[in-house]
Amino acid sequence: MGAVTETFRIRPARTSDVAAIKNLVAPLAEERILMAKETVAYYESLQEFRIAESADGEVIGCGALHVMWEDLAEVRTLAASDRWRGKGVGHVLVESLLEDARALGVSRVFCLTFEVDFFKKHGFDVMADQTAVDPVVYSELLRSHDEGVAEFLDLARVKPNTLGNTRMIKVL
Repeated sequence: MGAVTETFRIRPARTSDVAAIKNLVAPLAEERILMAKETVAYYESLQEFRIAESADGEVIGCGALHVMWEDLAEVRTLAASDRWRGKGVGHVLVESLLEDARALGVSRVFCLTFEVDFFKKHGFDVMADQTAVDPVVYSELLRSHDEGVAEFLDLARVKPNTLGNTRMIKVL
């Protein structure tokens, strides 16, 4: 008799998921793998999130796609519960977010990660050129108050939070 595979589905996030998202992020933020956000920031960006939900309705993973510019978005806040790590949750979430990017018309997706091998499996490459946008777009992005945009631009004010992370990009 073969092993039974646990199943899960991906769906858009709901306001009732914010506490679960925070719980998924908390241990990773403590390890400085992800940056924790204020609760209000999760509500404000809720439409960007996809949730992985087990067959019994438990929130077991999350991830978000944040559009930064006409052709550029970021995969962020990708997390899976300890019990579900290594069972494909992250992979399915990333593929779902990449589909969202395609549907929005985005042609490049960025991530800032410690999980280089994981993202390479999804076609991301380490950014060789740290200036992935032209100077006009760069000056427009500087006006953003979003920390992820500051990370993408590699601004000095976010350096303490991003030490050791690798900037990666995928062309769709």
